[in-house]
Amino acid sequence: MSLKNKLHVLKEKYKSTKFAPAFNALHTFLYLPNETTHGGTHVKAADDLKRTMNTVIMAMIPCLIFGMFNAGYQHNLAVGSIDAVSSGFFSSEFWTLANFMIGFWKILPLVIVSYGVGLGIEFLFAIIKKHEVEEGYLVTGMLVPLIVPIDIPLWMLAVAVAFGVVIGKEVFGGTGMNILNPALTIRAFLFFAYPTWMSGDKVWVEGAVERTNEIAAGANLDAISGETILGSLAQGKEFAYSVSDMFLGFIPGSVGETSTVLILLGGLFLIFTKIGSWRIMLSSVVGAIVMGLIFNQVVDAGIISEASKFYGLMSTPFWHHLLIGGFAFGTVFMATDPVTASQTNKGKWIYGFLIGFISILIRVFNPAYPEGVMLAILLMNVFAPTIDHYVVQGNVKKRMKRLKAKVA
Repeated sequence: MSLKNKLHVLKEKYKSTKFAPAFNALHTFLYLPNETTHGGTHVKAADDLKRTMNTVIMAMIPCLIFGMFNAGYQHNLAVGSIDAVSSGFFSSEFWTLANFMIGFWKILPLVIVSYGVGLGIEFLFAIIKKHEVEEGYLVTGMLVPLIVPIDIPLWMLAVAVAFGVVIGKEVFGGTGMNILNPALTIRAFLFFAYPTWMSGDKVWVEGAVERTNEIAAGANLDAISGETILGSLAQGKEFAYSVSDMFLGFIPGSVGETSTVLILLGGLFLIFTKIGSWRIMLSSVVGAIVMGLIFNQVVDAGIISEASKFYGLMSTPFWHHLLIGGFAFGTVFMATDPVTASQTNKGKWIYGFLIGFISILIRVFNPAYPEGVMLAILLMNVFAPTIDHYVVQGNVKKRMKRLKAKVA
């Protein structure tokens, strides 16, 4: 008996029990549903929820694979076992099996814990509430490993995932009912519950132990820790990375956020498949540029001195903000979440612009947490319904005025 037939037998056997949602989810994940509709006209489309989620995951896979190579590259570069990339994106110093294996074994546990805990809770709630298992966590489960530090303890990640799924989604009614992006809810929990693991000098270059003089002595360290670019700029330090390094992704950072070029390609793929909103992406970039230009003008006018604690990020060229930190990743993969974003076209422009504007504002004025895109998106998630409400009401008033003019 084939696996498909075995699953069908189990599905029929347990269809009247509380475990039916779990069997249905497993069956429909692997195979097409075996039910058929009868009578009437039915609209058929290829863009169901499961395919939509899988498309978003496909857009993130290049970032995941690159992140694995970059994790090993940053580690080997820090300990001095390899030279810095010198020949562009296809440099032989970067795309090596040694680099990949270091990153693979560090990142794979994050993916396993994220999906294992998250899907486990989804199945549990489906059984308790007697509804079908929802596909929403398929994307969240991939987002989480890409936005957390690579060396975060797995138990912390498990606790945060449980919090994000239960408090960030299930209490609101599940997929499609949540008002906050679940992946960012998980990261926000980690930041406020375990701040030293999310920012500061404990954030990884590749791992969880501090760099010491043992490196010079040739000790076999497991990993090296150090500051990210944003952390250095927030403290007024200069960084030695070129624009090419920042754009291509040969810099320290969370797993999926470093390569702007791959994030850009993923964004174009989502726009092409009509899943991601180009209005939100474009307006977020415009908002970030406007805020960055304002800060640059403040510095150029001499309003703020180099002694100020805000000077480092305030003097950063406005377009550099688009290449460093998690701004690009957040804009493409999380700000465009169709559940928590604005739904009206005009609302999307306002929503996206404010995300970009507030991201750079928080990044500059909060040196303790220079990555502001997470808080900006969560804040605008809360205000997205309000934005849509006033957009709709504005359209209603315009139509009423036109109607009154015709009647008069």
